[in-house]
Amino acid sequence: MSITREEILHVVELARLEIAEAEIDAFAAQVAEILGYIDRLREVDTAGVPATAHAGFFRNAFREDEEGGHLPRGEALANAPEADEESFLVPRVI
Repeated sequence: MSITREEILHVVELARLEIAEAEIDAFAAQVAEILGYIDRLREVDTAGVPATAHAGFFRNAFREDEEGGHLPRGEALANAPEADEESFLVPRVI
């Protein structure tokens, strides 16, 4: 599928991109190549193939929640940019 220079300029304007004049033709060639690949994918027979959310089969890799001890206050405050003996100090927001 070919794409014209005017179509590229229209897309660039819609996307509010800044593209150098010298790059427009190269960009058009790249977009045309991508659209050609999409046309090739349309030729694949997908009849009988169920729709999926992912191309691969993934398992949930999360671990079970386990209750654990808390971080001691001194260790939690050790890396704070500003803290007193009991808490983090942050700018007042009103």
